[in-house]
Amino acid sequence: MKRILKIVGIALAIVVVILIAIPFLINVNSFRPKLEATATEALGRQVKVGNLSLSILTGSVTADNISIADDPAFGTAPFVTAKSLKVGVEVLPLIISKELHVTGVTLEEPEITMLKTADGKWNFSSIGGNSVKKAPETPQAGSSSPPANVSVGKLSVENGKLIVGKANSKAKPHVYDRVNITVTDFSLTSQFPFKLTAKLPAGGSADISGKAGPINPTDAAKTPFETAVKVNSMDIAASGFIDPASGIAGLANFDGTLTSNGSTAKAVGTFTGNKLQFSPKGSPAPKTVIVKHTVDVDLDKQSGTLTQGDVEIGKAVAHLTGTFKTVGETQVLNMKLNAPDMPVEELEAMLPALGVVLPSGSQLKGGTLSTELGIEGPINKLVISGPVRLANTKLTGFDLGSKLGALSAFAGKAVSNPDTTIENFSTTARVAPEGTRADNLNLNVPAIGVITGAGTVSPAGALNFKMLANLHGGMVGGLAQVAGMGSGKGGIPFSIGGTTAKPEFVPDMKGMATGLAGNALQGVLGGSKAGSSKTNDAINNALGGLLGKKKQ
Repeated sequence: MKRILKIVGIALAIVVVILIAIPFLINVNSFRPKLEATATEALGRQVKVGNLSLSILTGSVTADNISIADDPAFGTAPFVTAKSLKVGVEVLPLIISKELHVTGVTLEEPEITMLKTADGKWNFSSIGGNSVKKAPETPQAGSSSPPANVSVGKLSVENGKLIVGKANSKAKPHVYDRVNITVTDFSLTSQFPFKLTAKLPAGGSADISGKAGPINPTDAAKTPFETAVKVNSMDIAASGFIDPASGIAGLANFDGTLTSNGSTAKAVGTFTGNKLQFSPKGSPAPKTVIVKHTVDVDLDKQSGTLTQGDVEIGKAVAHLTGTFKTVGETQVLNMKLNAPDMPVEELEAMLPALGVVLPSGSQLKGGTLSTELGIEGPINKLVISGPVRLANTKLTGFDLGSKLGALSAFAGKAVSNPDTTIENFSTTARVAPEGTRADNLNLNVPAIGVITGAGTVSPAGALNFKMLANLHGGMVGGLAQVAGMGSGKGGIPFSIGGTTAKPEFVPDMKGMATGLAGNALQGVLGGSKAGSSKTNDAINNALGGLLGKKKQ
């Protein structure tokens, strides 16, 4: 028994010695030209590898200093560089016949640069094209050889860095770190499963898994795929998908599916946004926004259609639909937002994100908001326009009565109320980079009256409105009574200046004088001396009060 154990021990020792000695006996670097040639032919790009080393115990060949050339149309810098490449091999064929049978490939710490032209062409589109073109689609007559193909049991990328940018642009590219990719049963001519994880720019993570293939022989970017996508805490501004000049920012989560047949793609899922901002002058919103969407994309035309866009802000629900397309380096939108009877209090918290500032210390409470908006133009120069209606709400912390009462000619006695109850507010709004315009403005405040007019808000928040107040109740007196004589209306012209945070109400002197003169003339033409005298007295007293003089 001892003799047998001794023999086994000697045999094992010999095997260990052989395993240790074989790497020194086999000049694995002799395979480098073949390895480079095979990879170059398969990828259609010049591939270079450094020193090769063999490990019999792990059944692998390791190469250092890997580089894969880019498409010449995109420049001379490498498309891929990597610290090392580990190739799993079948040991026996390598030892006996010196044939290299690959079982798996692992690319360690690669840096991959992906560039896109203005017309949508990617620098990886031509990968694999040369090898496929050289292989006939059907065997030649008299030949039984099948089309050439490259297959690998397992293909991995470990701890990579993905750099995504625009070709021929000075814009800073976006960097995705800790990229890990696992592909099993890889083949150029059949579908294969894969999984990708990555750290996103400025934080967040992406997890994509599914199936892809077969590789499109003329454009690798059009390879069909079907995937499940999960994105957590993506920084929208840093992601590279949105032009930073648009002012759109925040953190986004996405959970859904993305499929493509190579020419068209469809995204279905749920987008959840936090700390969202929609204007360069806006501030992060405290409310969460949820968008359930379905998007169809034409990859060839770089355009798409949002067929479902259900936007939820608490209990407020709006519906966004329309089209988008890529023009040059930006996205151009043509969409409609239909938002009927949304609770105002759910939306009030979103106003700062849109760059809308309420008077200092005020807040909207209760009621509903309805709108039908058109959203058009480049994403960094959007024009949003359409009717807006606010019903049965209250602007707390803002006393509109006192603001109007401060114009002494307006009122007999100002109605003091710390809040302003709004029965109805409607306008046709247009929000554009040059500012906001509100036409056909109509404000019905039961305690005061009806105020109409139009005006603008500059990008900095400066107000320039021309208004007409039809007052009633305790607000009617002095000039209001005079202006209403002969017409039955208390129409008082005034302007609103200052800023959205601190509006200033100023009497329109020219408009008042014109109205007073018109009413006086109407009284004279009416042929009533009594009426004329009464009108003249009222005019004198009202103007005296307006100018700071004692009434006669």
